[in-house]
Amino acid sequence: MFDLDTFIEDCRTAVDRDPTHKSVAEIVRRAMSDPDAVLRALGEPEEPGIRPLYQSSTLTIINLAWKPSTTIPPHNHDMWAVIGIYGGREDNIFWRRIKDHPDGLIEAAGAQALSTGDVCPMGPDIIHSVTNPIPRLTGALHVYGGDFFEAERSEWEPGGLTEQKLDMDIVRARFSN
Repeated sequence: MFDLDTFIEDCRTAVDRDPTHKSVAEIVRRAMSDPDAVLRALGEPEEPGIRPLYQSSTLTIINLAWKPSTTIPPHNHDMWAVIGIYGGREDNIFWRRIKDHPDGLIEAAGAQALSTGDVCPMGPDIIHSVTNPIPRLTGALHVYGGDFFEAERSEWEPGGLTEQKLDMDIVRARFSN
């Protein structure tokens, strides 16, 4: 059975003991071993959005609901992340910087499709773009090793793949109706 308060406390304790994503990834894997329990505890997503569940300077936990057919352009977090899908699907393209490119240009370096129950840990240097390829909301727990909402990060313009400052207000708007 998934209990949100216990999950948050377990993540907080894990980060206090080990600031890397490894311990938190195990906690998210345990939770996603029963995605139906997570869904029951959090509720069926009825609308898209970013719902903070916990936020501090060392840890942010978000309940995220993706709109159908939404694509988020390449972006970084500048902190580790662990993503667990409790309903739906999320397709990630991973990117890498082109060495010494003056505009911070990136190129594709891999991909991973995440479905219900899947977990994806990401190191602090990962750049990825994300798509919800299905015609319904996707629900996910996102756990970050820092303050997701206050960190200065980059995103890459989808056409030319050039780097620019990420605007959190624009990110939030992408997840609203």
